[in-house]
Amino acid sequence: MAIPGYQDLMLPLLKLLGDKKEWSLRQSIDTLAKEFGLSEKEKKELLPSGQQPVFDNRVGWARTYMKKAGLVESTRRGYFRIAERGLEVLKQKPSVINDKFLKRYKEFVEFQAPKSKATKAATEVTTTPKTPKELIEEGYQNMRASLAQELLSQVKQSSPDFFERLVVELLVRMGYGGSIKDAGNAIGKSGDEGIDGIIKEDRLGLDIIYVQAKRWTNPVGRDEIQKFVGALEGKRAKKGVFLTTSTFTTHALKFTQQINAKVILIDGEQIAQYMIDFDVGVSRETLYEIKKIDLDFFEGE
Repeated sequence: MAIPGYQDLMLPLLKLLGDKKEWSLRQSIDTLAKEFGLSEKEKKELLPSGQQPVFDNRVGWARTYMKKAGLVESTRRGYFRIAERGLEVLKQKPSVINDKFLKRYKEFVEFQAPKSKATKAATEVTTTPKTPKELIEEGYQNMRASLAQELLSQVKQSSPDFFERLVVELLVRMGYGGSIKDAGNAIGKSGDEGIDGIIKEDRLGLDIIYVQAKRWTNPVGRDEIQKFVGALEGKRAKKGVFLTTSTFTTHALKFTQQINAKVILIDGEQIAQYMIDFDVGVSRETLYEIKKIDLDFFEGE
């Protein structure tokens, strides 16, 4: 089944708390997961950031929203229980509890009161099963994907010399090759609309990596990778990185799994992602900080 939305979890969560006992978020998550019959895969499905399970996040927001409406109250660090208002709601036997239902309470309305046009637009979207955090992360991933496409398009239109400098800077930013000067001297001697050469694996040069990059449009096949592996053997090298602005065929990818040498294949999409991760060809436009309450600060209250 699909993972229930945070609004679908409000009434089941409140019913759990109807026993008037303390519940931890972990206990409520595990119990609701069983109640909804979620599979192990569904319970482990992560948010786009990879930092929290989707279901855990949605149960947490269901609790937070009901807490803001006065249906749930905190008891001690990490624990909560049903409030008197929550008990009154259960007596009414509602068929559903959602954002619209919670708006009957002024505390929740004040909590959602828009402070700007942007927040007003966000609070008006009440039909989505996704939590605010999910929407933020989804928006971020969409913007990142769009940026990666723009970067790759620019790279494909660049000159061979520029592509050479780009690969050198990217590898150095990733921690290889020592300095830009050292890496630049070691790489970029072929002139075949790409680069060939060696680069230090670390600043001390304890090991070297053989590098080849192709500014291509067509997919790179197994034959090209075999030639690269042959070059590695000729130089008695054990490690290699093959970069391309295009993609690799299935046969090329499988071939690297059958050889003794360690060869990493990086396609155009991955180059663009690394450029974003290591700030190559991009600049920061806006920074948003997502903060949460520091429970340790209130520990001794």
